[in-house]
Order: sequence, then structure tokens, then C-alpha cells
Amino acid sequence: MENVEIMIEAKGVVRSFPLGNGETVEVLHGIDMMVPAGKLTILKGRSGSGKTTLLNILSALDPPTKGEVYLQGKEIGQAPEKEREQLRRVDMGFIFQAVALIPVMNAYENVDFGLRLAGMEKNRDERVKECLELVGLRNRMQHMPGEMSGGEQQRVAIARAIAHKPKVIFADEPTGALDTNTGLAVMHLFKELIEKEGITIVMTTHDTNLMELGDVVYEMEDGMLGR
Repeated sequence: MENVEIMIEAKGVVRSFPLGNGETVEVLHGIDMMVPAGKLTILKGRSGSGKTTLLNILSALDPPTKGEVYLQGKEIGQAPEKEREQLRRVDMGFIFQAVALIPVMNAYENVDFGLRLAGMEKNRDERVKECLELVGLRNRMQHMPGEMSGGEQQRVAIARAIAHKPKVIFADEPTGALDTNTGLAVMHLFKELIEKEGITIVMTTHDTNLMELGDVVYEMEDGMLGR
């Protein structure tokens, strides 16, 4: 990836988990990968291939057992938990398969809540409206999650994830609970957001229909990476 800014780099990442009998199982076997800035990177693979484990390490949710993870050249994999928590709050945004909106808050309040968590005080109202407009929900701001379709709820979750202008968005199976057409609409929205907001997105999926939309696609199998 010459002449491309690298947002995240993993070097020799291993992740092991202890078993009850005192042995350990290794689920990631020395992963080396690069995530280019301002692009959509897809980790594809079957359930159990290790893609969510890898995503959790790239996003500073979990530390690697061995190896390093760099965010814009700074090692974050072995950073203290307090530092990693700050990174997750300010520099990263998260989207999950289970949408995880707060059911007693409307769309506007859910996005605003994300901004408050990130410590953003200025121009919040303007930014919330801008983000809901970006995802095509300007007219649904006062609707509660229960009054929205699955696709609309996921759009609110995307608006919330981008609102504080993170450097990188991590999306774990963001289209997994959606039908094919709605899933494709979410993917096209990702591409639009990359263009308009300049953000970097890393997502996991097992849906082969979505591969051609990725700028970079890594295939995971049995804790190993190919392209």
C-alpha cells in the first residue's frame, strides 16, 4: 500500500484464551495487516474464523496476547486500559449487528447521547441534525427506535457512531440482521460517508454479496488472514 496513509497496522498479532483444564487455545495466529485511511476495509469469514476477535483487538477493546497494534503510528495494543478507553471514546466509533440504541430516547437523543459521551459540548444540535441528514433520517429525528424499521435503526446507530468525528469506525456484522436490499443500502451509505466525512471504516461480514464494495478485503480462516 505505497503512497497510502495507513490508519491501523497490526504486526504479529496473536490472541490466546485459557481453557478450564489449564491449557490455552490460540484463535489468532500472528496476524499482519494494514488498514488504509479513508477507505472501507472488510474482514470476511465464516462464524468462528476469528474476525470479531481481530476487530476487538484493532479497536482497542481487547489487548493482543502477543504482537503490536498501531493507530496512526502509535502503539495502542499494549497501552493502559485508561488510555485505550479514551481512544475508543474520542478516536473511534462502533456499530454492531444488534443496534443497541437506547429505547427510551428518540433518534435525535440517541445521537446527542453519543456526542455527550465523547465530551463534545459545542454545536451539538447542529452536528446531530447534520448526521441524521447524512443517513437520510432528517424527518425521523423525533421517532423512537420502536417506531423504526431495522434499517432505520441501523442508520441512527451509524449517525451516532460518526457524530463525534472519529478517525475510524468499527462495524461488526452491521448488515447481519438486515435483508439483502437494506444491507446493500447500508453499505452504500458507508461508501458515501467515507467520501463526505473522510472517515476510515473497518467491518466484518460473512455476506459474500458485499465483498465488491470493499476497497480492501481480507479473508479470515481459522485465525489466519489472506487476501
